[in-house]
Amino acid sequence: MTNPPPGAQRRRLRWLLAAALLLALGTAAALRLRPVEVDALRAQPHPLTRTLQFSARVQTPQRVDIGATITGRVAAVPVKEGDTVAAGGLLVQLEDDEARAALAQAEASLRQALARRDSQRAVQRPAADAALDQANATFATAERDLARSKELVAQGFVSAARIDEAQRAVDIARAQRDSARAAAAAQRERGAEAVAADAQLQSAQAAVQVARARLDQSALRAPAAGRVLLRAVEPGQIVQPGRALLSLGVEGPVELVALVDERFLGQLQPGQKASVVADAFPRQPFDATVQRLAPAVDAQRGAVDVRLRLPGAPPAFLREDMTLSVEVVTGQRDAARVLPLRVLRGAAEGDRAEVGVAEDGRVRVRPIKLGLRTLDRAEVLEGLGEADLVLADPALAEGTRVRTRLLADGQAGGARGAVSRDLGSGASPMSNFGR
Repeated sequence: MTNPPPGAQRRRLRWLLAAALLLALGTAAALRLRPVEVDALRAQPHPLTRTLQFSARVQTPQRVDIGATITGRVAAVPVKEGDTVAAGGLLVQLEDDEARAALAQAEASLRQALARRDSQRAVQRPAADAALDQANATFATAERDLARSKELVAQGFVSAARIDEAQRAVDIARAQRDSARAAAAAQRERGAEAVAADAQLQSAQAAVQVARARLDQSALRAPAAGRVLLRAVEPGQIVQPGRALLSLGVEGPVELVALVDERFLGQLQPGQKASVVADAFPRQPFDATVQRLAPAVDAQRGAVDVRLRLPGAPPAFLREDMTLSVEVVTGQRDAARVLPLRVLRGAAEGDRAEVGVAEDGRVRVRPIKLGLRTLDRAEVLEGLGEADLVLADPALAEGTRVRTRLLADGQAGGARGAVSRDLGSGASPMSNFGR
């Protein structure tokens, strides 16, 4: 059998290639005309709740370190860690024998100064006034004797020596009067003796105050009601000023402090309700309220400081710095038209997004407006009717022929009563959050 010439073989190969190309084009055309089967869903009303979870710690309003202001030996420490103390309650007692003796001495000096002041007012002042009155009377008598002596000498009844004696008596009486006058002036209200007595009394009073203050410094007392958080002192120790011996958590409204990722700052606002669980007591949840947000973001951590306040008395098991898990309700809708975020075409820009819908058997791109969003769902505010079928595959090109298969409600990701939780910090999801 002879082989066909080379030219015939080439023509036959070209015909085969042309036939294969026509077959491929026909197949492609057939596939293009054949509708693509795709899942679809409707945005129907469902309850939607968005929560934010993060870790927090317990913080009392004020933590006070208690230390001695004098050097001394510890005599007693009547409290231990965890004890509650009233305002003014004794925390640490230093040895105070020397301080008590100094106070007794100062009080004795005070009594002495008080007695001197009273004596100056009740005895010395009246005595000085009486002595002045007597000196004035003596001086007046001496002057009258001098005048009579001069008359008698003039009449020749006595010698001139009588005048000299009377004059000496007047001079002596005058000196005694001036001395009594100065003594009386010193005893009066603003006189030297009165001022000295008052000054001595004030000095004694100040000495008593100093001694009493030093005695009070030997007893360390609670500045306010609270709980002993730390005890770092034992009886017999020598303590120095400036060293913290006890740490006291002052009673007051308990705050919960948390660092939340700044990405979730827009979800938080004061007044939002929260559920809290202590990691050590997972079956005893309690309520809290977002109190305030820090005005600045921690640049190093990329987080914002959030403070929560308890509405009533804190649970008895709460302790300073205890680790807590917090879940804040940041958004809630009783009947939101919900779509899974996976059906959106591309990333949403603000509250605007696009979805693919089935219209007359083809894919049409529809702009929509979004509302409340969670990690996997979004509320649709505008752009979709109740009967519109949203395509589950966002990658289909516009104009593609499709045949839709309606997903059940649970398959669509819009289960009734759904709750979406965002993790705002390093907290792990709380599947058994005490509920």
